[in-house]
Amino acid sequence: MCAERLKVTVAVCGGIAAYKSVELVRLLQDAAFDPHVVMTRSAEEFIRPLTFSAITGHKVITSLWSEDAVIGAEDEEAASGIEHINEAQTTRALIVAPATAHVLAKFAHGLADDFLSTMYLATEAPVIVAPAMNVNMWNHPATRANIETLRARGVKIVEPGSGYLACGMVGGGRLADGATILAAVQQTLASGTDFTSETVLITAGGTREAIDPVRFIGNRSSGRMGFAIAEAAQRRGARVILICASTTIPVPAGCEVVCVSSAAEMRAAVLERLNEATIVIMAAAVSDYTVKQAATQKLKREGPRTIELEPTQDILREIAAQRNPATLVIGFAAETSDILANGRAKLERKGVDAVVVNDVSSSALGFDSSRNAGTFLTRERAVEIPAMSKSEMAGQILDEVRRLRSWALKPTAIG
Repeated sequence: MCAERLKVTVAVCGGIAAYKSVELVRLLQDAAFDPHVVMTRSAEEFIRPLTFSAITGHKVITSLWSEDAVIGAEDEEAASGIEHINEAQTTRALIVAPATAHVLAKFAHGLADDFLSTMYLATEAPVIVAPAMNVNMWNHPATRANIETLRARGVKIVEPGSGYLACGMVGGGRLADGATILAAVQQTLASGTDFTSETVLITAGGTREAIDPVRFIGNRSSGRMGFAIAEAAQRRGARVILICASTTIPVPAGCEVVCVSSAAEMRAAVLERLNEATIVIMAAAVSDYTVKQAATQKLKREGPRTIELEPTQDILREIAAQRNPATLVIGFAAETSDILANGRAKLERKGVDAVVVNDVSSSALGFDSSRNAGTFLTRERAVEIPAMSKSEMAGQILDEVRRLRSWALKPTAIG
């Protein structure tokens, strides 16, 4: 292997999809990576270690113990009982494909009873897991909880696809294709580098407009999408200014956080920090209307009551007009009908560089959900983002923002 190739470790677990890991190893090699392979005992029931040894030219590690720790090695270096530490410290990424429900559970709960689970605890390299299992196993609350635990720890989850499964059932749980896993590896290893020169101002959560001291007009935004973008931007090296309205989930660590409540407070905070930003992503759900005259005391129940509303100021349009010419502005559009048409209209009306438009009529996506889908709209193109976790969608949004950056200095690219 060429010295310039990045070493990555492919861990193969015991599932019928294990044979697909051969293709993944080939794709990694074609993409200038140097894959080394680790196999669990169960994986050996589906595919032999010699296959991977022949393809990679490296030992295949199957055990912690010296008598069978090395398959196809030309020396005894790997026979050491601390080989998991060496592998953990020298790899640039740990890629688990297929990842079984059992291995996900061990990772989530910190169990270390074989080479792979011990290496997982010992490595500081990024971890990418591509689950594959029966649809009922994938949907089981225990598996879902383990996935969320790993995601919260920064593990990249390459969601399985849907289709015909080896067990005869049809549904989710099918191993993602090799190209998708490769893209996740490339994106993960690019993290921390491609946004190092950017200051990203992100809004998140839902604003609240006071009716009286205890009541308000609000919306269903949880802040998850904006927070996911903030975390992803930080991982890719950006300085992040997070202007956060009301939310029920923890604020990401490491951001410069400004807490607000109303649309007016959000407008003031955004305009105050706008000159620092090179990218603005307005993911917050900002109220379109506010109470014209909020009561100073709690309103009592005294029969029908009329509350007069007035429009809030259009923050997105205002910052698009006031920004530095090199600053990118990305808006969000939550729609329930005529999704793309309304998204394009908002793109033109607001004068922004792009709009992420999504259909929030489904309870399974968008508000109050950990998953989302949408379309990244610019004047030149529409990039569909299929249903996925908000963490993964955040990465795809930033990928599209990075593509926009290459056009940002052109006069025609500024809305």
